[in-house]
Amino acid sequence: MTPESIPVRNVSSLLECRTCGAGAPVDEHFCPNCSRLLALGRHGDYFSFLGLPRVLTIDATDLERRFRELSRKFHPDFYYNATPAERLASLERSSYLNDAVRALRNPVTRIEHLLAIEGLPSAKSEDPSAGAGQVASTVPPSLLEEVFALNEELDEIRELRESGTSGPDLAARIEAARRPIELRRQAHEEQLRELSARWDAGRESAPPEQKRATLEALRERLLERNYINNLLATIDREMAHTA
Repeated sequence: MTPESIPVRNVSSLLECRTCGAGAPVDEHFCPNCSRLLALGRHGDYFSFLGLPRVLTIDATDLERRFRELSRKFHPDFYYNATPAERLASLERSSYLNDAVRALRNPVTRIEHLLAIEGLPSAKSEDPSAGAGQVASTVPPSLLEEVFALNEELDEIRELRESGTSGPDLAARIEAARRPIELRRQAHEEQLRELSARWDAGRESAPPEQKRATLEALRERLLERNYINNLLATIDREMAHTA
């Protein structure tokens, strides 16, 4: 393990071992005093739980290796005859491990978790429920032009459908309306990759204001991405009406 990959332990935050009563750093899985499995406590950081640095570029093979190793250590079958405290701890840690790996496997949920543990509001907190056909105050300013253009185009498509225009003609119009939104989605995916690389490069050396700016930019891109996906879902529903 390289020095960069060794997570910083928060020694000021201790867990109490339910078996011997000794204190252990919150990132430890086993009590340093009696070697018993520790209760989960209030952990909250999937990266440190898996022994990973707080980065957004994660090797999938390494993540799966860590998952398998910890799964074997925590599996409730190994604690069938253990104390009630250890049996409970195995269930807690096994469940938390599944949540952690599920979140970190996906680049988007990985970013959402990073935002949460870095103290920023989740990008999920602003659900883009309005979509095309209903411009709401949650529309990201950078997407207003596309949203208005899509609204107008879909209104025309609905009018054409009501007037009896054939399905193939409507489908061609919908596909044309989808194209610029899909291009924006692709651009946002690239922006998320670039911002993720920027965070990784500066997570230890960048000044706090620069790191904060990167996190805020990541959150803004996620909010826009969520809205773009909502627009694409609206377009897909319109396409379904042409069948």
